[in-house]
Amino acid sequence: MKFNASIEAEKTEGMGKMQLYKPQVENSKPIKVLLPGSERKPFGERIGPYPTDQKMMVSVILKPLSPLPVASSPSAHPVSREDFAARHAADPAAIEKLLDFALHQGLRITEVSLTRRTVRLEGMVADFMKAFDVSLEECAHEGRHYRCRSGGIMIPADLADSILAVLGLDNRPQVRPYCRTPKRNKVIAANAKVAGYTGVQVGQLYDFPLEEFDGSGQTIGILEFGGGFRSQQVSDYFQTIGAKLPLITWVSVDGGQNDPVTNPINSPTGPPHPPIENLDTEDGSFVDDLEVCLDIEIAGAVAPGAKIVVYFAPLETDEEYVNALTSAIDDVINSPSVISISWGNPEPASTQQYTSAFNQAAIDAAMLGITICVASGDTGSSDSVDDGQSHVDFPASSPNVLACGGTTLHSVGEEITSEIVWNDSSGATGGGFSSLFPIPAYQSAAGIQSPTGGRGIPDVAGNAGAASAYMIGVDGGMEPANGTSAVAPLWSGLVALMNQALGKRLGFFNSSLYALPARLAGFRDITSGSNGNYSAGPGWDPTTGLGSPSGRGLLAALSNGTLVIVPNVFGEVGKEAEIEMNHAGLSAIFSGDIRETSTVFTQTPPAGNVAAKGSVVSLFLIARETD
Repeated sequence: MKFNASIEAEKTEGMGKMQLYKPQVENSKPIKVLLPGSERKPFGERIGPYPTDQKMMVSVILKPLSPLPVASSPSAHPVSREDFAARHAADPAAIEKLLDFALHQGLRITEVSLTRRTVRLEGMVADFMKAFDVSLEECAHEGRHYRCRSGGIMIPADLADSILAVLGLDNRPQVRPYCRTPKRNKVIAANAKVAGYTGVQVGQLYDFPLEEFDGSGQTIGILEFGGGFRSQQVSDYFQTIGAKLPLITWVSVDGGQNDPVTNPINSPTGPPHPPIENLDTEDGSFVDDLEVCLDIEIAGAVAPGAKIVVYFAPLETDEEYVNALTSAIDDVINSPSVISISWGNPEPASTQQYTSAFNQAAIDAAMLGITICVASGDTGSSDSVDDGQSHVDFPASSPNVLACGGTTLHSVGEEITSEIVWNDSSGATGGGFSSLFPIPAYQSAAGIQSPTGGRGIPDVAGNAGAASAYMIGVDGGMEPANGTSAVAPLWSGLVALMNQALGKRLGFFNSSLYALPARLAGFRDITSGSNGNYSAGPGWDPTTGLGSPSGRGLLAALSNGTLVIVPNVFGEVGKEAEIEMNHAGLSAIFSGDIRETSTVFTQTPPAGNVAAKGSVVSLFLIARETD
């Protein structure tokens, strides 16, 4: 790609990425127009004008060269990264115009990524105010100070059809972590003994195929916006629970670091997210650390053979949220097949340009075969908005992600004895109907009725209650934790197992989930409880979605063709074995080699798609498309 401006370029890692540096150019005054959806409302208490002599960074998000399809449409089937870049990277001509504009405004270009369609700019506050015709002010909110704007952003008229979003002018907090701490929330007494679950135990209760698969060959990406983990302590945790330690690594996004427990909550330089409601702790960074460790330890316990990659962004702003997601999607080195997100905020706090930028990236993920699992929120049907109305959380409300709600379960031994909607003194599952996005075709086709015409969330659910909390190793100790934060990595781990079993990426599979016949038993239907304004009932509901997973049943239901897994075949490893399957009055003989962990038999079943468990050797037949 060639630019007319005189610019030095230095190649860096990642497809279509380069570092650019500013030459000396003359100023000019281009014709400008309003960037649609960029309007922001005032935030917090106004302190005064923001100092104009400070440096800042901004990300300009561009539209693709060729329009992206709807994520759930057949045209959004996974493509190679090369094909994706050729069709849907940023338009080089638009980038050239943007670079020319930025340079004439005295701004320094620090990064251009064609496949992320992102241009990062650096400059003085005064230069950005002039370039985008915005007024930046210093505002205070809950003891912290931010750079804020109100109103819209003006952009060059000749780039109006090319720019999707300009993020970073305003650095108010956009997301918060969705993990709960029952002891510190005083749901459980500080000195009480908690018989919490591990990710492995919850996976067993939900009948995940843990004996047959471990997520090998998969990478689970996790987005974090504060806190960190200590490798030795995470290793100690997996040893304590008797689970295999997965390979864990982390990636810096925009300078973000793996930084456990460094910023106390009472410090003005502390983490920018608002304190979690009812959290009784002097150390706000503990919450961020707990979120990071919870995500790693649940996903890793369920899929220990998968690689865990944590993407750390430095701030909880809309700019960093989008940059973290696009960086994970564009990571050609680690190539995640599933991304877990446990941070969000109520829809009313989101600008249209931000939600559009996120949704564009989520469609990118769908086209590359990447599943995105997102926590649905922890404050019930209000989503912590104090206006007496029902609200849902973004990005869980995006029609291009798998929204994960919460339940409270009780078990005896290896059996779940009851499971209801999560709603206790620690919080309640987010759920309801979007005011930003219309009901998607996959929900309409499933017969779901939306009273507002909006997208219903969640799609699925899983254990999130304080009474059924997870035991998490964090900052040198064991801490009970709960919330929908736990459900996103739980489902991410299950997706990794199913990807391995199926030999392909599920990618964006909401359409497949909603089209499953109830008789195939891929879900545990939750019919009791409420999250405030919405109650559970048969089938999909706006508290727990389609229900909590029945792992092996869901894997069977999502398959097409044949794959037989028999965990309990006895005999000498390496020798051939045969088994007769009887189902619905039909029978067939399957043969295969005995393996150390599970024996796999592949042969066409006697009739159509079959999903069954045999009584003799716990036969489990998974429908799978054969080569």
